[in-house]
Amino acid sequence: MLHLKLLPGAISEMMASVTETGCVTLADRYGLLAAVLDDTLDDEDRRSANRLLRSIVRGRVKVCNEHRAA
Repeated sequence: MLHLKLLPGAISEMMASVTETGCVTLADRYGLLAAVLDDTLDDEDRRSANRLLRSIVRGRVKVCNEHRAA
């Protein structure tokens, strides 16, 4: 069985980064995958992840193949 666990604050950091760049990286996509599969995610993080996914679907955020510099 696969266990994915997000780091504390990962969704907030992802939202800030995507807001700044307008782009979702591969690492962000893995974070969203973990968020979707995490049934212990709090309501605020779940809403943020859903908001980000809707932005991708609507074309407001681009999916990029580049890695973001740390």
